[in-house]
Amino acid sequence: MRERLLTTREVSQLLDISEKEVIDLANQGKIPAYRVGGEFLRFRQEEILKIKSKFKKASSYSWREKISDFFYFNDFYIISLILISLLLWVIFKS
Repeated sequence: MRERLLTTREVSQLLDISEKEVIDLANQGKIPAYRVGGEFLRFRQEEILKIKSKFKKASSYSWREKISDFFYFNDFYIISLILISLLLWVIFKS
């Protein structure tokens, strides 16, 4: 019987990361991967389960990193909200 290989989506769900991160890690050689037909990435389940515990420890974020990421990715919206609030205050003050 042939072994069933995992897709990038299944690996991303197992490791709790995005599919793009799985592809990047496979291209960097950090996750053992196989190319099927020269195009599709596939993974052996036992190899992914072996690195899952090691990967989980490396990917945990502290609360400071989470807050920093929040402001980094949402700075445009925060500044826009402040400017709109300021403009509305100036308009309705008069």
